[in-house]
Amino acid sequence: MSETNKYVPPKVWTWDAENGGEWAKTNRPIAGPTHEAALPLGKHPLQLYSLGTPNGQKVTIMLEELLALGENGAEYDAHLIRINEGDQFSSGFVAVNPNSKIPALQDTGTGSRVFESGAILLYLAEKFGRFLPKHAAARTEVMNWLFWLQGSAPYLGGGFGHFYAYAPEKFEYPINRFTMEVKREMDVLDRELAEHRFLGGDEYSIADIATWPWYGNLVLGEAYGAGEFLQVESYKNLRRWAGEILARPAVQRGRIVNRTSGPLESQLHERHDASDFDLKTQDKLTPESAA
Repeated sequence: MSETNKYVPPKVWTWDAENGGEWAKTNRPIAGPTHEAALPLGKHPLQLYSLGTPNGQKVTIMLEELLALGENGAEYDAHLIRINEGDQFSSGFVAVNPNSKIPALQDTGTGSRVFESGAILLYLAEKFGRFLPKHAAARTEVMNWLFWLQGSAPYLGGGFGHFYAYAPEKFEYPINRFTMEVKREMDVLDRELAEHRFLGGDEYSIADIATWPWYGNLVLGEAYGAGEFLQVESYKNLRRWAGEILARPAVQRGRIVNRTSGPLESQLHERHDASDFDLKTQDKLTPESAA
């Protein structure tokens, strides 16, 4: 292994706002707002502030799944937060999520703010009594996988995805380090899904909803342009699971909400009513085109 740039850490680290590649300006070493701006409010009790990244997709898929089951109380407004423009550092957003990360949810009916995608899924599952088993052992197994995802996804997104796809310079060590971990995680999932239809058992749950936007998209070859590099074809059980979930109409709807990249027909920047999914768009959202 050789590296052309021999970086030596300084005695005291200082922030270089321009260093970090495409997403360099989306983070900073201090918390709090950078500017005053109120968040928009729509007509529904559930107000979501998000972007159609994997973490954002978790919540919109969950809400669309709830609506598909007839849970009218899950109607929601999804407001676009453009993290590349610093919307997450507004005073309004920071009041909902002091960590300045999407997604963030306000339940105006209860006065609750909910941040962190896994917490939002759990909040909605408990609020509506859906996608989370009631039996203690089954519930615990689903929670095992929900927390597994929350701990594992940063290795995929902030680790592998950053160094493989977004870092301004490519270095062998971090790419190898995170590739090894991501492949180990895919193997963990593949082995589990050889034994069960879904994560946590034979029923679709918030564990699947949380995991699919990350590892489902990855194993279907739709993340970071890394399908061949990671040999995703070899994870047969994981691919079976990913394809089955992609075929769900609620997943096809939820994955395009607040999305600002890809084909125009796969983007719905904001969602305020079910009618925002017009028939023309829905006709195009086949499992093949939605990927």
